[in-house]
Amino acid sequence: MQKKITRRTFLKKCLWISALTTIHIITSKTRGLFGEALPDYEGTAGDIPDLVGITGGKPVAMFEKGIEAFGGMSYFIKKGETVVVKPNIGWDKTPEEGANTDPDLVGAIVRHCVGCGAKKVWVFDHTCNNWKACYENSGIKQAVEDNGGMMVPAHAEQYYGRVTVPHSDVIRQALVHETLLEADRFINVPVLKHHGSARVTISMKNLMGVVYDRGYFHTTGLHECIADFAALRKPDVVIVDAYRVMLKNGPRGVSPNDIAYKRMQVISTDMVAADAAGAKIFGVEPETIPHIARAHQKGVGRMDLDNLRIQRIKMAG
Repeated sequence: MQKKITRRTFLKKCLWISALTTIHIITSKTRGLFGEALPDYEGTAGDIPDLVGITGGKPVAMFEKGIEAFGGMSYFIKKGETVVVKPNIGWDKTPEEGANTDPDLVGAIVRHCVGCGAKKVWVFDHTCNNWKACYENSGIKQAVEDNGGMMVPAHAEQYYGRVTVPHSDVIRQALVHETLLEADRFINVPVLKHHGSARVTISMKNLMGVVYDRGYFHTTGLHECIADFAALRKPDVVIVDAYRVMLKNGPRGVSPNDIAYKRMQVISTDMVAADAAGAKIFGVEPETIPHIARAHQKGVGRMDLDNLRIQRIKMAG
């Protein structure tokens, strides 16, 4: 877990940033991330997996079952801490259209943070459509507020602070949302979907919603900027919503035919591993996605799922 980062420290230095009895840790050395052919490895009490893959349930049920593998949300969130939860809220779309993160999942995450004693839980996205419409029609605003969180605006430059991006070949500085600069903890909650330029959008691509000047990414080198920016502040935990997966015409979608119900979820402390798993769910190999491969090469995280401890959870429905 990351140490607490004050805004002053972040801006000055730009830091790089279950208590279980017995759990079954799985290595993905055979067919598929979630397939029955995966061999089991018996972990010991207190083992924490690198990644948990959950299948067969509704978004909230999968999250609540999966987070137990880490000993609950209290493994990540302590009393009195401030938290940023960053879902996809970029589009003025309903939950059924799959363009945004499932609102019930976001609400459950907020509720768990509040239950751990979080002082504040902020939720935002730098939206592509009108921000108020996105917040409302996605269902996320109501879900967040009903569970004790706070939606914050992200549509204007006044909400951002300029930071230096360390060890980057292409993106030297960025305007980053002030709540992320101030927060003690960071939870990244992307929806898995197709993207016309990046091919897939998962947790690293989701970080473009914390920057104001995101157009620079597209004009300078999208995959390179995504991978380099990902090293700036790594999330404490990533929760990939792969319940409804937009397989084409992303990131906005045009028709219900764009959606496949995968009924899956990935939880990991490593966003590169989470994105590698998401890529496999989508149906592509992680190394074929340039920003995933680049982030792995730069040491942001690991896409070599074969060598990670993966817990598989299959729910009845």
